[in-house]
Amino acid sequence: ISHTWFLSIIQNEFRTGKIDLDSTMNLLEKLQISFDFTHVKHVFKKTVDKRKAHTINIEDFRAIYRTIVHRPEFHELFRAYSPNCKILADTELIEFLRKEQYETEACETTALEIILKYEPIEEVRKRRQMSFEGFIRYMSSEDCSIFKNDHRTIYQDMNHPLCDYFISSSHNTYLISDQLIGPSHLWGYTSALLKGCRCLEIDCWDGSNNEPVVYHGHTLTSKIPFRSVIQVIDKYAFVASDYPVVLSLENHCSPKQQEVMADYLESILGDKLLTSTIGDTVVTQLPSPEALKFKILVKNKKVGTTEEGMLRRDLDSHGETGEISELENMSDEDETNEKAPLYPKSDSSKRKSEHRPSHPPRKKAKIKKIKIAIALSDLVIYTKSEKFVSFEHSLANQKCYENNSIGEVRARKFVTHSAKEFVSHTSRFITRIYPKGTRTNSSNYNPQEFWNVGCQMVALNFQTPGVQMELQNGKFLDNGGCGYILKPEFLRNHNSTFTPHNVGRYGKPMSLSIKVISGHQLPPSNLSKTNKADPLVQIEIYGVPEDQAKKKSSVIKSNALSPRWDETLSFTVQVPELALIRFCVEDEISLVTNEFLGQYTLPLLSLSKG
Repeated sequence: ISHTWFLSIIQNEFRTGKIDLDSTMNLLEKLQISFDFTHVKHVFKKTVDKRKAHTINIEDFRAIYRTIVHRPEFHELFRAYSPNCKILADTELIEFLRKEQYETEACETTALEIILKYEPIEEVRKRRQMSFEGFIRYMSSEDCSIFKNDHRTIYQDMNHPLCDYFISSSHNTYLISDQLIGPSHLWGYTSALLKGCRCLEIDCWDGSNNEPVVYHGHTLTSKIPFRSVIQVIDKYAFVASDYPVVLSLENHCSPKQQEVMADYLESILGDKLLTSTIGDTVVTQLPSPEALKFKILVKNKKVGTTEEGMLRRDLDSHGETGEISELENMSDEDETNEKAPLYPKSDSSKRKSEHRPSHPPRKKAKIKKIKIAIALSDLVIYTKSEKFVSFEHSLANQKCYENNSIGEVRARKFVTHSAKEFVSHTSRFITRIYPKGTRTNSSNYNPQEFWNVGCQMVALNFQTPGVQMELQNGKFLDNGGCGYILKPEFLRNHNSTFTPHNVGRYGKPMSLSIKVISGHQLPPSNLSKTNKADPLVQIEIYGVPEDQAKKKSSVIKSNALSPRWDETLSFTVQVPELALIRFCVEDEISLVTNEFLGQYTLPLLSLSKG
C-alpha cells in the first residue's frame, strides 16, 4: 500500500523521466516531510555524481527519500509493535503509547486522533490503522516533543501577587549591539516583546525641542525618540502574552521633559496604562498577573505613597514637581553601587527622607535631591523604584509596592553571604538584578544563581546570544511562554529557610535517566566540505549548586545526517523545581575544541517521559 501511495504522489513529476534538485525539494515538501536543505543537497549530489548527470530518476528519488526519512531507529520501534511490520492497528498503537510514551491514559480515542492527524494514506486511515509513513510523521511531530504538551499553555495559578513570579526581563532593551557605540533601535523592544519579555528598560534623557530621547547616556549609542518607543510598546505589548508589561524607566530627564513623558504614556497607551490601584486605594498586597491582564505598569521613582497619589488623581498637577532625597553612593543603575558597602552602617537604615542636617551621614554618602514631575510620579502605582539599603532596612520600612534594583556584583555577594535574608526579601518584594556596567560588549551573567534565591526580574541583554540567553529562553518556555512563572513554594513563603547552598528539607531528590538515541540532519560542521561532523551530545543541568552537572556522550565519527549513540546518561537532582536541562550538540574538531552545532534548553519539570 505504501508503495502505491508513494508512486501516486510522485509519478506525475517524472513524466519526462528525470528531475533536478529543485524539483526534488518540491516533491519532499509535497510529501509533507521536514528536511534540511544541505543534507538533501548532499545526498542528491552523491547520487548524481555517480553518473555525471544533474538529474535523477524515480528510483533514485525513492532511495533519497528512504535515506532522509526512513530512520532505522523508527523502524525498530515500529517493528516491535507491528506484528506484520507493515501496519499498526489502533490497539497496537495504544500499546506503544502506554509502554513507550508513558501515556497511561491512552485509549481508542487517543489512537484515532493520532491516526487521523498523521496517517497520510487514505485507505489505511479509513481502516483506523497506521502505516510506517504515518508513524514517522507522528514521531517527528510536536506531539512527540520532549517538552510537555500541557506546559505549552498557561497551566499555573495566575492569581498570586506579582512578587510570587519569575518575570521575563530585559536590560537596556533599546540596544541591539554593544553598550558604548552601537545602535539604539526600536527593534530591541519589538523583538523582546515578541519573545514574551514582560519587563523592558527605557533610559530617558532630555532631547532637543522638548522631546525626550532614549539612549545609553554618556556613550555614543544612537538616540531614539521616547514617543516612538512607547508607540512600539503599545503595538506589541500583548502579542505574545496577555499578562502585564512593566516599563522600567531609568529617568535622567528634567521635570519639564518628565511631564512630556507622562503625556506620551497616557495619550499613546490610553486604557492599557495602569493609572490607579485596583480595588482598594490602600495597598497591602500586590495584585496578581491575572488582575493586571493587558495592563502596562510604570516603574520609576515616586514622590510619597501610592495612596497620596490616588488622592491627587483628579487635580491638575501640571507644572508641579516633588523632591526625593537619597544617598548619593547608592545610585541604582550607575555601577557606583557595586562599590557600596555590603552592609551599610546603621545610620542609613533610618527612613531616607529623615536625614536631618544635624545628623551628618557618614563620609561619601552625600544626599542628592532628585526632582520628579508629579504627573509622572502619579503614574507609578505598584512598581515604585526604591533604593536598596539593606535587607534589614527593607524588612522594617519597605512597602509591598516598592521594588529594588541590585547590580549583579553586589547581588552575588548577597547570594554567597546572606542567602537566607535574600530569599526572605524576594518573597516579599520584587527585586531586579542587572548586569554590571563593565559588560560593555553586552555580555550576560548566569541568571540561574539569582533565580535560585527568588529574584523576580533577572534582567539580561536579550540581543546577546549564548548559554545565558538559552537558559532564559528555556526557563520561560514554561507556562505557555507568557513571561510569568510561579516561583516554587519555598521561594514564596515568608518564613522559608531555604538557601541554594543548603537545600535541607526542601530537597525532593529525583533520579533522571536520559537515553541519547540518535540525531537526525544535524547542521554540518562549518569546516566540512562533505557535510560531515563528528557529533557528541552534552547534557547539562543548571540549578542549585549541588545540582549543577554535565555529562557527555561518545563521539560519532563523520556523520551529521544520522548519528546513533544509544547511550544512557543519569543524574540525581535535589531541587527539580529550579532545575533546567540543556541538550547541547557539538562537533569535535580536535581533542581540545568543539564547535557548537545546536542546543535545546527546558525546565526539568517540563520534560516529557517516553
